[in-house]
Amino acid sequence: MDYLSIVLKDRRFLFLLLIINILGTVYGYYWYGNQLAHTPAIFLPFVPDSPTASLFFVFVLVGFLLNRSFKLFEALALITLFKYGVWAVVMNLLTYGVTGFFNGAMLMLVLSHSGMALQGLLYVKEYRFKMIHLVIAGIWTLHNEIIDYVFGMMPTYSMLNNYMKEIGYFTFWLSIISILLAYFLVLHKDASHTKKV
Repeated sequence: MDYLSIVLKDRRFLFLLLIINILGTVYGYYWYGNQLAHTPAIFLPFVPDSPTASLFFVFVLVGFLLNRSFKLFEALALITLFKYGVWAVVMNLLTYGVTGFFNGAMLMLVLSHSGMALQGLLYVKEYRFKMIHLVIAGIWTLHNEIIDYVFGMMPTYSMLNNYMKEIGYFTFWLSIISILLAYFLVLHKDASHTKKV
């Protein structure tokens, strides 16, 4: 077992990661507070994308600490952490490209969301989800696109309003890439191993 695997499985590290993700999730929902206050109740579960992704990972980490595998949350976490981590980084860089403005808050968002995308990938060897879990997580993810870009519930980046069609198109394909990534990193890997055995 390599050193990285030892660290990732260490209960102290898992607990630290759990605390970080709980705090990040709470702050994320707070960050969305103003938008959520004006969101119709039926759309509330689909608006705060990043904190919901980290919430999924909270359940995954709790499972690891309990020596259990919460398979659906593993699939949801891997897909959404990667998708919304990459998405937020791209949106902040795009904002900089459009406005020429980049501040400490934007840097914090870029770094924290890069960490989001990375942490989901670090545990791919530990995920035990099956195709049914991937399908459900994929439906959730693509359904979220409909809520965001058909019903107009996407995160508020007012300076990017003129690019909503392009952003929606990019986000759709980012979802597809995230779902395929989850398949090839977990399910395809398991299928290949089974054939060799």
